[in-house]
Amino acid sequence: MTQTAYRAQLLTFRDDPAHASDGAIFEEDGLLIVEDGRVVAAGAYTALRSRLAPDAIVKTMRDKLIVPGFIDSHIHYPQTDMIASPAPGLLPWLNTYTFPTERAFSDPAHARETASFFLDELLACGTTTALVYCTVHKESADAFFGESESRNLRMVAGKVLMDRNCPDFLQDTAQSGYDDSAELIARWHNRGRQQYALTPRFAPTSTEAQLEACGVLARAHEDVFIQTHVAENTDEIKWVESLFPGHRSYLDIYDHYSLLRRRAVYGHCIHLDDADRQRMAETGAVASHCPTSNLFLGSGLFDFEKAGAANMPVALATDVGGGTSFSMLQTMNEAHKIARLTGHHLTATRMFWLSTTGAAKVLDLDDKVGTLAPGSEADFAVLDPAGTPLLARRTSRAESLEELLFAFALLGDDRAVFETYAAGNCVHRRDARKGAALELAA
Repeated sequence: MTQTAYRAQLLTFRDDPAHASDGAIFEEDGLLIVEDGRVVAAGAYTALRSRLAPDAIVKTMRDKLIVPGFIDSHIHYPQTDMIASPAPGLLPWLNTYTFPTERAFSDPAHARETASFFLDELLACGTTTALVYCTVHKESADAFFGESESRNLRMVAGKVLMDRNCPDFLQDTAQSGYDDSAELIARWHNRGRQQYALTPRFAPTSTEAQLEACGVLARAHEDVFIQTHVAENTDEIKWVESLFPGHRSYLDIYDHYSLLRRRAVYGHCIHLDDADRQRMAETGAVASHCPTSNLFLGSGLFDFEKAGAANMPVALATDVGGGTSFSMLQTMNEAHKIARLTGHHLTATRMFWLSTTGAAKVLDLDDKVGTLAPGSEADFAVLDPAGTPLLARRTSRAESLEELLFAFALLGDDRAVFETYAAGNCVHRRDARKGAALELAA
């Protein structure tokens, strides 16, 4: 296999920058060496150039910044076509737009076409791994995994479980949901780079029997992921209290059914109390912070200060289509603002950590992605400091790594992503996509 190397600025992490002043590793003149889909070495060009094979292909882009591929910890691919739909709150938004849109995903052809577009959007934004919600239809999960597998991406996804409080056309049962999930786990989990997530949508749309069945599957498959929503919206919380009386909190319902553990990812986690946060920390369950969605739906402000005090695992996410952008850079933008509104200063360096190595660590994927460490899968994004005229003007004046990354986070979007690589292969090139768009418009 031919060795390929990339001479560029490099950013990776050895630790959380919030706790370690040397947590970020930045090489102004770096070299990333890739072979057979994996990283061979990453570091200073002067230290590594002697390790280049005689026939190595060296791509020089010293004006660009290579970072580990972004990780989106919570996103709904079937909601791609109803992003930016107006509604006064979460529950009306679900009933008016989300559920009718998801009906179409019983059609494998529709599901596959949407999954293809969705993945192209993620890759255009430099996102190489995501935790993805499908619909209640088994076909929607098969379509997504098929499209991901064809691109050789590291993705986690699952069929949604809903056996009540939703339209009849989206309902499964406790038994059919169990059977479909078990079948999909057998077919897709750890097949190549695909991994499965048990996906009860949220407590109000699952009966006790369905949550119990989900817990049985979770205990039988200890390495599968679990993903759902918790404590997003005050109206939702009141509804949950009426449906599940006798529980200490919304989170306690999931705990009761053995759904809090490592690789369990809970969307939003806005309205938790200290006991909830402590329980998340004890079990290793992850809070997936979705800032653009929380602002769009008016759900509330995630509290980084309290999450940090409890040592609760946290990752960032877009939550499209409740969220308003596929871009993790735009997600960082809004996360910074939410943190400021709760009295916390969230640095750009830490936001990059939370979107790459930090996310991989809390998801138990750091031996595979989220890093440029030797042996890891070669998933990375090439960022362009001159992606827009304004970004170019600001980054040219950056006097530190934090200023450079802050400019990317506050001013960047898909235009700042020059190329995206998965398992060492280029799966997105900005200029090629621009050309295709111009041809379509002509």
